[in-house]
Amino acid sequence: MTDDRQPIRSGEPKPGDPPLDDHALIRAHVAGDREAFGKLVRRHQDRLWAVAVRTLGDREEAADALQDALLSAYQAAARFRGDSAVTTWLHRIVVNACLDRARRRAIRPTVPLPDTGPGEPAVADRTSERDTTLAVHDAMRRLPDEQRAALVLVDLHGFSVAEAAQILQTAEGTVKSRCSRARARLAVILGYLRNPEANHSVPTKSTSAADRSPEEP
Repeated sequence: MTDDRQPIRSGEPKPGDPPLDDHALIRAHVAGDREAFGKLVRRHQDRLWAVAVRTLGDREEAADALQDALLSAYQAAARFRGDSAVTTWLHRIVVNACLDRARRRAIRPTVPLPDTGPGEPAVADRTSERDTTLAVHDAMRRLPDEQRAALVLVDLHGFSVAEAAQILQTAEGTVKSRCSRARARLAVILGYLRNPEANHSVPTKSTSAADRSPEEP
């Protein structure tokens, strides 16, 4: 008697089964399933892309960093020990790729202008909104790289301090300090948005001891 059933690939659940979780997809990828890693990327690519864009402030740089990070993750999957969430591991690789690019070159942020259409705010309002967006992006760019990465994870993407510490591979106290210093720095740089009449000086990006937490070298 012959068995006409088709074998189920390691990364493909049986009909009616729930989708494989992230760890199962990593194991399937390591076992040789050619589709498993693509499924994992499609599951998380939107958030990984958003982190890359906000960390670098430049879409082209972010695309290159994300591509580098995913290639690294693809190649390093066999070394993933499973002692953290797969998303934590992926975000760590993406953030590291972004920080590497930020350190190698000066990034000039670009902000796409919205399309105009019926019922949109007046031109003056749109111009003001665009200027504010540009100012915020420029202020984020002025932050030291490590402070910007911590702030993006915690304040913009809602990671807990503990999760951000895992991603950045540093102490929770260091993450808290970096976020606190980044918020204080942004408040100084962007203070004129709250009080346009005030004459605020804009400090340049610095990595001096005053910008580093006591836990940082």
